[in-house]
Amino acid sequence: MQGIVLQGKHAALPVPVVVIGNISVGGTGKTPLLCEIAIQLSARGKRAGIISRGYGGSYDGEAYLLQSTDQAARVGDEPLLMAQLTGCPVVIGHDRYAAAKFLLQNTQVDIILSDDGLQHYALPRTVEIAVLDAARGTGNGFCLPAGPLREAVSRLDRVDFVVVNGDASTVFQKEQLVTKLAPEKWIAVASRQALALDMFCAGTQVHAVAGIGNPQRFFASLRDMGLHVIEHVFPDHHAYSPSDLLFPDALPVVMTEKDAVKCVEFAKENCYALRVKMTLPAFWVSRLLDKVEDNFRRET
Repeated sequence: MQGIVLQGKHAALPVPVVVIGNISVGGTGKTPLLCEIAIQLSARGKRAGIISRGYGGSYDGEAYLLQSTDQAARVGDEPLLMAQLTGCPVVIGHDRYAAAKFLLQNTQVDIILSDDGLQHYALPRTVEIAVLDAARGTGNGFCLPAGPLREAVSRLDRVDFVVVNGDASTVFQKEQLVTKLAPEKWIAVASRQALALDMFCAGTQVHAVAGIGNPQRFFASLRDMGLHVIEHVFPDHHAYSPSDLLFPDALPVVMTEKDAVKCVEFAKENCYALRVKMTLPAFWVSRLLDKVEDNFRRET
């Protein structure tokens, strides 16, 4: 934000807040980025906590701290996945400021990561990170409903970092990181057992189900791995039922981990989730922490 700390209508929180969001609709890789940031911060001795809207879940209160027994149908697929992958406390709620306060009151954290919320201006923030999908970029440059943008492209000039998921040729600003999601391993959905990435031979035919914002990116990743993909597209945050995973053959059924957290109870032995990882260079994580410290020092 070029030295300017955005503040909402609420007072600043006693710990730094990093908002990780996007200016466009659809999947950009925001959740994997947040998870990797949380993991990297933990490795550096930080106690990170996560706040999220909990979209897609039935919970509609102000703030709720996820428990190990929670199901995606109640708390949302992305919050549950973030809790599982990072081990960090996750609080959901429609009011992100209330969620942040609840997180601070009920856990010991020294930095808060906000899942989405770039446009939730009532939430004070120390650093903003905008995530872009390289293949789709900013689309036609128009805001909804004429285009895919939630805010004008000029909004990117006010964030601290732009992270581009994929191969990018457009330079938005100096603080830009170009990285990409990479397959890491397979996870057996029913047992949660980790399996080798090369467990399928090249040319293996699979049913690929995807209820995410950008299913074509997932399908393309599978094809890059040499798999023959039969596509099955569902709406983003789709509430799966057993019939969604039943097909008239014994081919493997593959999905994202975001889909898998909603299918654990009824998934068959032939159901697998692809775990992906977004690599973050050490220098970038250091730069992020420096920016957080500098901005937080100024706002306090």
